[in-house]
Amino acid sequence: MKIPLGPAAVFTWATASPQLLLRLSIAVAVFTIALKTLAWWITDSVGLLSDAMESLVNLASAVFALVMVTIARRPADADHPYGHHKAEYFSSAFEGLAIIVAALGICWAAVQRLLDPQPLDQLGWGLTLSVISSAVNGALAWAMLQSGSHHRSIALEADARHLITDVWTSAGVVAGVGLVAFTNWQWLDPAVAIGVALNILREGAALMWKSSRGLMDEALEPEVMADIEKTLEQFQHHTIRFDHISSRRSGQRRFVDLHMHLPASWSLGRAAALRGSVEQALMSAVPGLRATIQLLPSDVESHFDDEQDLI
Repeated sequence: MKIPLGPAAVFTWATASPQLLLRLSIAVAVFTIALKTLAWWITDSVGLLSDAMESLVNLASAVFALVMVTIARRPADADHPYGHHKAEYFSSAFEGLAIIVAALGICWAAVQRLLDPQPLDQLGWGLTLSVISSAVNGALAWAMLQSGSHHRSIALEADARHLITDVWTSAGVVAGVGLVAFTNWQWLDPAVAIGVALNILREGAALMWKSSRGLMDEALEPEVMADIEKTLEQFQHHTIRFDHISSRRSGQRRFVDLHMHLPASWSLGRAAALRGSVEQALMSAVPGLRATIQLLPSDVESHFDDEQDLI
């Protein structure tokens, strides 16, 4: 979707800022909570209650994600020379934990209803409200995925994935409650709620695992490393070589460290000029990359992988 803003400006959801979409996510969460709570209130369906509880998690997660994304945008300072980009991983971990807590709450409510089934009322209105809220969440999730991929924002992606889970949750609830209306089997309502809880429990565990991987300084993606190696090949020569290439991800930031071996007879100015060219080429080839290159004479090998360095 593109919205013209002027003769030379075009707005797309992919380029929309994470802060803008997270503020929109907060507003949508409040809207869907109202719809789903009303749907539960008029039907007394524990399945629809579970759907409303997950939307409460959406709200808390979106607020926390907005705070973390704002912190992640802060520039590097004396205490954080590499920036604040990892703050987004805390947002993803918080969202995963919130989802797990919500799932446990849903299970508790569903088991109580399973032991004491209750008839449901005004299912038509309840299902209609649930479908409307799901459509709104689905549209927002699509926009957030576009922006999350463009900005490489794990916080935005986590919120989008959660919204997608919410859409599937609502679809399952609608199907289950619809079956209750068709069959009059009251036990289907809490059974669907338990199924919903298990599904979002899986999603919460996946989010926490992904955030932990980011906090462990995971290497760059294989396709990004391929771009880096392709760029370095442009500068390779029988007197110039690169080795000990290591990389890591930190939120939106990407880092690569390597050694560049040059003839010992080169002047420092000449070597520094080439290093600057290589760094610029790498950062042009990979957006958001910070390259650090150590200069070494061609006949000198580093002890980067010595066993004592690993102790």
